[in-house]
Amino acid sequence: MTRPGLRPERSRRVIVAALTACLCAWLVVPVAVRSADSLPAKLSDLEFWALIDSLSEANGYFQSDNLVSNEDTFQFVIPRLLETTKPGGVYLGVGPDQNFTYIVALKPKIVFITDIRRGNLDAHLMYKALFELSADRADFLSRLFSRKRPAGLGADSSVAALFAAYGAVESSQALYDETWKTMIDLLTKQHGSPLAAGDIAGIEHVFSSFSSVGPSLSYAMNGGGRGGMRYPSYQDLQLADDGQGHQRGYMATEENFKLLKAIEHDNRIVPIVGDFAGPKALRSVGKYLAEHGATVTAFYTSNVEQYLFQNQVWGEFARNVATLPQDETSTFIRSCFNTCVSPVGSRSVSLLDSIPRLLRDVNEGRITNYSQVLNHSR
Repeated sequence: MTRPGLRPERSRRVIVAALTACLCAWLVVPVAVRSADSLPAKLSDLEFWALIDSLSEANGYFQSDNLVSNEDTFQFVIPRLLETTKPGGVYLGVGPDQNFTYIVALKPKIVFITDIRRGNLDAHLMYKALFELSADRADFLSRLFSRKRPAGLGADSSVAALFAAYGAVESSQALYDETWKTMIDLLTKQHGSPLAAGDIAGIEHVFSSFSSVGPSLSYAMNGGGRGGMRYPSYQDLQLADDGQGHQRGYMATEENFKLLKAIEHDNRIVPIVGDFAGPKALRSVGKYLAEHGATVTAFYTSNVEQYLFQNQVWGEFARNVATLPQDETSTFIRSCFNTCVSPVGSRSVSLLDSIPRLLRDVNEGRITNYSQVLNHSR
């Protein structure tokens, strides 16, 4: 509806101008980065749990369980990402284990995974325990799927051979029970986690899902999903490549697995609960990084920004991002669903974008909607 006395085209200009002014007002100047990086080589258990508690916001809701990613080409941007970034920085992400593939590629010094659902934090605690308990990839998959390890698997086994072998094995209740007890003991006794009953139930939900379904577990919508739509399975994603024939998944090689195992062992993947547009989580991460002279290398947002625009809070997210220590190489990794052209016919397309350049263009009024954010990416 148009206000009386205001022509439709003028009304649209007024609305856009108001939105632009609002977005600009929400932003702040990015924080300065100290010259010396003082991030610890590892976090103590006390520091790890304290960060989770102090940085997290209240539990929120999302429309899907997100146990497995529904993005099947997220490796495609890794070759370009490696051209402009350096190892040893800071990785920020959202969602489940697709982050691990970016982590082994970028080799950050510390990782913060921020998700609105506490269930995502629980999933990452499950992965932490399994990585620490497992000697190699075959051992990890045995524990994840509660299936006895087939003979003949070793460090040189291809990821295809691993999944072919486990696809022929039935799940074991005895192995499930043993792994479950060992995981919870590791988190609560060895690492001293003050796990609440809700978190224990959340970890069990994730673990039982992988155990009961196995390698074919895939993304699902809460309430039944979208009729007839097939999403990639956990196995599909682990067998995927970067579009150039190079498999970069965290299960692709023993080297990738060992790197991730070491990072988890050192408590350097910190899962927290937070709304990207919320008042605490991202800003607290930014404060911690600034205090340690650290710079964000990459921030994987998936397609969360789409929902932030729908809820008219993307400007708050932009303001939060501006508090993160960054430089000219700091990069968004985002996902576009259904509206971007995929070279392989996928529903999702992964894109890269310069964080400081996006913030400058927001300040100058050139970004006011989600389409412009996608067009700003490459």
